[in-house]
Amino acid sequence: MMDGSQPDWTLLPDSLLLQIFTYLEYNEMPDVGLVCRSWHRVSYDEFLWRHFFYRDFQVDPSVPIMPGRTSWRCEYRRLVEGTPVVETEEICEHNHQVLHVSFSHQGHMFATSSKDGYIIVWNSTYPAEVKYYKDMKIHSWKYTQFSQFNSSDTLLLVSGVHFGTYNSTSGEIAVFNLERDFQLQCRVLNKPYDIFGTWYNDQYLLSGDLHWLAHLVSTSVIWLNKASQENSSEHEAIISRLYKFYNRNASSVRTILVANCLTPEPSHALPVEVTEEVKKENEVVVERGNPPSHRDIGEFGIQSHSKDKQPTSQPHTEYGAVNSSPESAHTSPITYTNDYRRAEVDPTEGTSPHSSGISAAYSKAKNHIWYGEKEEEEVMMDWEDDGEPAPPMSLAQDRDKFLIFTTGSKTYSPHQIGFKRIKKFSIPTVLEVGPCLRERIQQREHQRELRNLGLFQEPNWLDYESVAERFDHIDHLIDLNGHIIGMGLSPDHRYLYVNSRPWQANCVIESPLSPPRIAEGIDLHVIDLTNLTEVGTMLRSHKAYTPNDECFFIFLDVSHQYVASGAEDKHGYVWERHYGVCLSRLPHKDVVNAVAFNPRDPEMLITVSDDHKIKIWRSRRRARALGLNLKEVGMAKDLRPRRRIPRPASQVFPQSFSPPSPTTAEPSDANEEVKFV
Repeated sequence: MMDGSQPDWTLLPDSLLLQIFTYLEYNEMPDVGLVCRSWHRVSYDEFLWRHFFYRDFQVDPSVPIMPGRTSWRCEYRRLVEGTPVVETEEICEHNHQVLHVSFSHQGHMFATSSKDGYIIVWNSTYPAEVKYYKDMKIHSWKYTQFSQFNSSDTLLLVSGVHFGTYNSTSGEIAVFNLERDFQLQCRVLNKPYDIFGTWYNDQYLLSGDLHWLAHLVSTSVIWLNKASQENSSEHEAIISRLYKFYNRNASSVRTILVANCLTPEPSHALPVEVTEEVKKENEVVVERGNPPSHRDIGEFGIQSHSKDKQPTSQPHTEYGAVNSSPESAHTSPITYTNDYRRAEVDPTEGTSPHSSGISAAYSKAKNHIWYGEKEEEEVMMDWEDDGEPAPPMSLAQDRDKFLIFTTGSKTYSPHQIGFKRIKKFSIPTVLEVGPCLRERIQQREHQRELRNLGLFQEPNWLDYESVAERFDHIDHLIDLNGHIIGMGLSPDHRYLYVNSRPWQANCVIESPLSPPRIAEGIDLHVIDLTNLTEVGTMLRSHKAYTPNDECFFIFLDVSHQYVASGAEDKHGYVWERHYGVCLSRLPHKDVVNAVAFNPRDPEMLITVSDDHKIKIWRSRRRARALGLNLKEVGMAKDLRPRRRIPRPASQVFPQSFSPPSPTTAEPSDANEEVKFV
């Protein structure tokens, strides 16, 4: 000032204050806001917090705020305070690799599967407690590999692998009653075991079977099974064949999922476009799933591999060998198409409210969105009816569904996703009585006589066109040109998220039994199930090191707000769905096989690993509500860029002014107590 008096910094215009504050850090705003009313007002400015949000989380500036949200400050707070990054529990109940974890729909239970042969059901309390457990080795199981609760959380589907020869692919599905002290209710054959199985509705489940027809040619049969197989008559149907698919070149159906159809039935099916090039290709190859699912795969010169996986001493490069640092924190964002962004704003786009009811569901979800200032009394988004499980539905009442599975046409490793629309149907209440034993023997002798006379000709299974009428056709195929190692549905069943390890560009496949080398980086693909198109990708999102012929499943999970996945680099990963950015890495001491969000509270996440550990992660605010000191517990790796050391006050303000309580500390780490006014 010309008269020598001190400047009144409280009179600075808001635009100048806003520009100055952009040089500070978000956690300095509470202190800055204590200076005066005008500074306090600007410290809450939405333009300022929008700047912090895009800068600190490295969000693409073209991505708008999440639909339904109005405050950038609340969004910043949600990502910092609401992401599950606090390791609240580490459980060591299993004594072998833990392969899978799944939550009940109400979120009050979760189940873990392990190579120790046990299936354990836990209460989702703090701390977690064992509710039920069962040693499946007494049923000749080698280990349990997968579990899934039915929609009413009354039954648990458990999938496992049978004891057998080294190359055996036999598995079994068991159903346990959660209302009757974990009573075993039924057992169903499942082959190959990496079909895993899934619930069709509350009382019926799907399983698979594999039959060899000729060299490298087989058929996969999908069976519909009644979960309760106690019947008054031996003629009452408890199982029905749903589909029978033709497999070429050692391929088979694997990893089946069921999703609700969100679109009306088309006027005609979505046939696979068969060009001359595809026909020629299909004559040579078709692929199959993760471990080679062949009873006699050894005949074809392929060595079977178990999932006792240890990264080789020479980790793989992008397509060869590379020095890979597990501390590398760089991950790519999920890049969505404009179609995905439009669907976020108008979720009913591409769907039929009359056929699926999706419009009402989305409207209800929007009404349940919580806003950051009310996090302690928030109502989480929920697609069920206010905490009450949906009533069991009969098959005739079910809406159309999609059967989703992995398959292939170029190698035995799964590189394609198949879709088959399941239309409403009724399972026969009474089975037809087939021919008796004497009649079957007579039929077989008659065929033998015709064959001796040259009048009976076996089908040529190698010529698909000549036997096509014996099989169901696949409605649609999506080829990802890489080994598919994981799939997960969004809670609304609109989007399918897929983990895939891509093949080398322009690779030449000389033999279906010699798949191309694959990248160590895992790509993530997002498919819109209303039109079966890819609407999002994330290249080299996380790591896997095992070679192509040893690939195994890395389970991922999707909540309304986040996406999480395991990885072979000894970490789980969490991404924000809308903004697409990776928020944190969750450390283990070995491969992270599976992750699962609590469907009623996405601020709770569970990871399971080959280190035999189950880790439960909660958000900072959930951990504080439990009375935990964040400085005394394990934390995930925060993947926000390392924040700059705040500028000294002399660089931001003239020397004649010193703001009260300046914050000049080093950037805080993940254990920081985040300060929001």
